[in-house]
Amino acid sequence: MEAFKQHSGIVAPVDRVNVDTDAIIPKQFLKRIERTGFGQFLFYEWRFLENGVDENPEFEMNKPRYNGSSVLISRVNFGCGSSREHAPWAILDYGFKVVIAPSFADIFYNNCFKNGILPIKLSEEQVEDLFQRTAANDGYKLNVDLENKVITDDLGLKIDFDLDEHRRQYLLQGLDDIGLTLQYEDKIAAYEQR
Repeated sequence: MEAFKQHSGIVAPVDRVNVDTDAIIPKQFLKRIERTGFGQFLFYEWRFLENGVDENPEFEMNKPRYNGSSVLISRVNFGCGSSREHAPWAILDYGFKVVIAPSFADIFYNNCFKNGILPIKLSEEQVEDLFQRTAANDGYKLNVDLENKVITDDLGLKIDFDLDEHRRQYLLQGLDDIGLTLQYEDKIAAYEQR
């Protein structure tokens, strides 16, 4: 997993509450055994018309101004529903590195850290302000500094965010559960020898 220290990217909005994992990556696309290739199906039911090919012009992320976005903002209870790890895989594979919402479902939140995504909890008022800024400015970008736990933009915004130090270190060092375990490889080998 890549280390995450700072990220700057275009913001894309999904202005909905209770975005569940089936909306993030529908069940019919869970047949892959790799962690890659899911991004094309992200928000499939919303991004595409019924034919599954043509983009839905009404879905906010399909607007050209959000092309290449890597910061996702949404409303309360993002990632609720089933515990599928495919949801963060799809988000990451699409290109998102940061997800900002007032609250997340616990399992989705934990899975983000295990896959190199930074989920940031902000107040509903702060998230609303980000929605307003995104709507008012084409190509609106946020700068996320994990080392200093601060979000800024080029228009004078500065938001401090809180994050559990253990999880912050995971991302800063680019560690998932396997990487964390491998830090103790010498001790594990010594134990096995004994």
